Amino acid sequence: MQNFIPRIVLAGLSGGTGKTIVSLALARAFSLAGKKVAPFKKGPDYIDAQWLGLAAGRACSNLDPFFHSEKIIRSIFWHKSKGLDLSLIEGNRGLFDGKDERGSCSTAELARMLDAPVILAIDCTKMTRTVAAIIQGCTTFEAGLNLAGVILNRTAGERHRSILRKSIEKHTDIPVLGMLPKIIDNPIPERHMGLMSDQEFDGRDIGSEQKVLDSLSALASDWLDMDAILSIADSAPAFGPEPGPLFPGRPAEKKVRIGYIHDAALWFYYPENLEALEHAGAELVRLSILSDEPWPEIDGLYLGGGFPEVFAERIASNREILEHIRELSDSGMPIYAECGGFMILCDTLEYGGLIHSMAGVFPVGTGFCPKPQGLGYTEAEAVVETPFFSKGAITRGHEFHYSICLAGEEKELRYGLKMLRGQGVGNGHDGLLHKRTVAGYNHLHALAVPNWAERFVASASEKAS
Repeated sequence: MQNFIPRIVLAGLSGGTGKTIVSLALARAFSLAGKKVAPFKKGPDYIDAQWLGLAAGRACSNLDPFFHSEKIIRSIFWHKSKGLDLSLIEGNRGLFDGKDERGSCSTAELARMLDAPVILAIDCTKMTRTVAAIIQGCTTFEAGLNLAGVILNRTAGERHRSILRKSIEKHTDIPVLGMLPKIIDNPIPERHMGLMSDQEFDGRDIGSEQKVLDSLSALASDWLDMDAILSIADSAPAFGPEPGPLFPGRPAEKKVRIGYIHDAALWFYYPENLEALEHAGAELVRLSILSDEPWPEIDGLYLGGGFPEVFAERIASNREILEHIRELSDSGMPIYAECGGFMILCDTLEYGGLIHSMAGVFPVGTGFCPKPQGLGYTEAEAVVETPFFSKGAITRGHEFHYSICLAGEEKELRYGLKMLRGQGVGNGHDGLLHKRTVAGYNHLHALAVPNWAERFVASASEKAS
């Protein structure tokens, strides 16, 4: 059976070219026009993905050739796109930028995997005819890329736009799908780790996230050729045979309750991670580290990443919940924590010159730095058996953190992972261990670590019994 999935990849020439704003504007505009939009983000990203999900009105999934095989990528894409009107994939960094000089894992590679036409957003600041040369080079740089159109961003005025259009039409066959003016004020402010999260955005003087997204929709409708963009998406070839299921076997009966902290402090979760736990037999219970509301009974605990440093004072004042987390860890409950979650499990968190007491599961602190201390893809080997990884297993993940682990030499620490690529907690290791708690700076995607969810649920089941 052939499946027709209208789809486009929105790419840029580099980070900061404006492709996220364009992607949000298109997703919101098509959604408000009545289209059912499936949003995707290329690469390991939580913040852009969250905004794309808000713009489209449904959860955004990440597609990453480093984590996943082509088979898995096509399966994620098909399962999250089927029955919808348009799939929009936002690229990352530059179109051809990958993890090496061959461009491995690039946005262009992902576009070929999905046989998707590419629309290139170009920052035209202080450029005219050179833009045509850039477009011409991109069309021939790699075989198999379908560069179907360009959107010109940050144009200075009608004269600038006229020269740009004429130059591109004279020297290339690539259609101009619209030209956006310069936006004086960034509609979504940035800070460390990229765009400000929607969790912190509501109530600002510039308006709520929904109003900002609606303003971006109006920008797209006024300045972009929406019909031509939709026609390009519709021109994508048949997707091919239906891929296999995302998770093998039938969903298991619910046998354990796994809590996961999801609030303004911790909310970095790939949707597939939560889906994998449910498929393996977990009933998920949403919790908060910011509320003093008592937690219900759970059999396991998952702490994702986020911005605990921004809420450090509130977290530190919530002593009853922090002490409860330490008691759960001491009792042998399986607990898995990534990055921000790891920071909460430490003794202290230092931010803005202040030191805040955390849960104290691990006898170390974390300190916030002005520049990233770990950034990029990771590979790690499990050096001991844990509830989440079998000894000797190789896991692929990623890290993006501004904090560092402050561990004195006198501390005796146990690690579950040896870093083969990336920084981790330090000393070439990650995954600090305490009983059945594993915590570190690595983020994982469940479909790249197939047994993680099953082992988590199995360990929680042992604890429950």
